[in-house]
Amino acid sequence: MDYSQFLAMKQEIGLLVVFLLIFLYDTFSTPKGSRHVPALSIVLMGILTIAGFCPHASATSEAFSGMYATSPVMGAIKNILNVGVLIIFIQAVKWANSEFVAIRRGEFYELILLTLFGMYLMISSRHFLMFIIGLETASLPLCALVAFDKNRYESHEAAIKYVLTAVFSSAILLMGLSFVYGLCGTLYYDGIASICRSEFGVMMAVALAFVMAGFGFKISLVPFHLWTADVYQGAPTPVTSYLSVISKGSAAFAFLVVLTQVFGSLYADAWEWMLYALIILTITVGNLFAMRQINMKRFLAFSSISQAGYIMLAIMGDNPMGWSALMFYILVYVFSNLAAFGVIGAIENATGRVEMTDYNGLYKTNPRLAFTMMLAMFSLAGIPPFAGFFSKFFVFTSALNGTGSAALYVLVLIALINTIISLYYYLLVVKAMFINDSENPVATFRSACSERVAMWVCVAGIIGLGIVSYVYNYLLNVVY
Repeated sequence: MDYSQFLAMKQEIGLLVVFLLIFLYDTFSTPKGSRHVPALSIVLMGILTIAGFCPHASATSEAFSGMYATSPVMGAIKNILNVGVLIIFIQAVKWANSEFVAIRRGEFYELILLTLFGMYLMISSRHFLMFIIGLETASLPLCALVAFDKNRYESHEAAIKYVLTAVFSSAILLMGLSFVYGLCGTLYYDGIASICRSEFGVMMAVALAFVMAGFGFKISLVPFHLWTADVYQGAPTPVTSYLSVISKGSAAFAFLVVLTQVFGSLYADAWEWMLYALIILTITVGNLFAMRQINMKRFLAFSSISQAGYIMLAIMGDNPMGWSALMFYILVYVFSNLAAFGVIGAIENATGRVEMTDYNGLYKTNPRLAFTMMLAMFSLAGIPPFAGFFSKFFVFTSALNGTGSAALYVLVLIALINTIISLYYYLLVVKAMFINDSENPVATFRSACSERVAMWVCVAGIIGLGIVSYVYNYLLNVVY
């Protein structure tokens, strides 16, 4: 074995270096010195994020007999995940330094980095064995993160549900891959794709259905979504924000790669209609259930389920526009969703209140928080000129690009109708903050400096990505 192959994994090595530095500092620092773990994590993650945009960090290369591959496209999606993790690290400072978490603050940052490493492997894998290693590396630490708040019953319940879901979804995915291996005799993406182009049978369709179901659990597609709201509600808010943005984004990109590059030749024969059904169910059910929620974390859980359906629309357009639209959508989703969770986390840390009725009259007592939440809701709803409008526009455009399929036009029409429906429940939050009165509103308070910085970054992203077209053009050029 030539160990120089590891040099192809520049971003993974950089992430491991960050992890080891934080681990060693957390292990050998004094109790007083351990208070600086969040600051060290933010600085190191910031350096890694900046370094990821260097051209040499994501040059096209392969390693381990083609099991691992990297390219500018994969480097771009990893950098988008890095940006999201950096914002979460900043948001979590006050929570990590709280009385009940301080003794374990280093573990939070270390577990996050471990899951991110697994997501890197999922994105760069070109062999299903490598993919499963990455998937389990990403999933197992997340179970510990969901149960991080060990003094709350809801956290225990959420962890059990997440563990069971992760086990069953992995089993279903492995069942599908065992069928694929039996039919093709290989687990290399290229090898499976070449066989699928020449042979197709009922068993391959069954195998593909199992694979799609396994991914459906990870991305929270309907009908594989039932764990999402309970886990989001029970997990600590920084962990919930990580699950809703980073975990979903990496799984969506991996799903895009598997469907288009491995099973792309089976599009019309097998997975086109499967994905139609999943997208329509996911967007519609997510919207309908979001209307009924009174807990803000459950509300954003069903919102994220609906958003997953829009992300899947980018897969329908298997073209460079679809790839760039998916990356741009995930980037916008990072800023929009983390802005909402930043407000939720700030209010929860200060008052412990997370119900939607608690936001009644928020503008009168905390106008800046209300303004940030309003921008997040407008972006998630797709209201122009904010970034969410353009992300949805690019997804719809990429899905219809170069197609003559009437079914695809109907699918996009249904998605557009659901976008109008989503306006209702997103504006419910805005109405509560700016119009509704409350006898017991959230008291005026000053959020922590780290929380304000994270919200400023998110607001800048929501407004900036809606105005500056360079980012989408950059992603489109990366794909081409």
